Amino acid sequence: MAESFTAAAPRAGRKPKGEGHERRAEILEAAERIFVECGYDGATIRKIADEVGLSSTALYMHFRDKSEILAEICRGAFALLTEATARIESDRAVEVRLRRMLEAYARFGLENPNAYRLIYMTRPEEARGGAEGVARELGAGLYGSFVGVIEEIGGSIRLRHDPATTAQLLWAGVHGVVSLIITKPYLDWQAPEDLVGAMLDALFESVLKR
Repeated sequence: MAESFTAAAPRAGRKPKGEGHERRAEILEAAERIFVECGYDGATIRKIADEVGLSSTALYMHFRDKSEILAEICRGAFALLTEATARIESDRAVEVRLRRMLEAYARFGLENPNAYRLIYMTRPEEARGGAEGVARELGAGLYGSFVGVIEEIGGSIRLRHDPATTAQLLWAGVHGVVSLIITKPYLDWQAPEDLVGAMLDALFESVLKR
């Protein structure tokens, strides 16, 4: 693969109360972790505020409520993922571009496991309010660009299935590897880049005509 990547190491413990100047960024970082650990309902404003050394009242000066916090986390995560896929050179062969997009997706998930959980592994009832709208809008745009590359391949009659089915098969396959590594870190996984590469080899062999 073009770049190696590994699952992110656990974050360091919380900062002492009152430390740091980028409060909004600290709140988002703490909330991302607490949403994953406690779920949406368990991630109270008080818990998030305590984690960054603020009172609940002070936290409300930065965010209206926890749904706005979750929406902002999702917006930032999609921005990072969109940026990663946008960096792929447009002059590469379309099949290479498609593979690089899937590699970038996997790399993002493994290097940002908490954010990945929140945007791709959160139950619908937990993605409330603004977060659901962000996921629909930004996620749809990202997915649309992915399908567009597959449609380019389909134009040369090289697909075994229609573009929508092909897109969902590829996405499901890579998501399966990423989500298992994230949620089952105690298993004796092979190197993530090797697993993702092998999965892509198998998927491309199954969806493309040679």
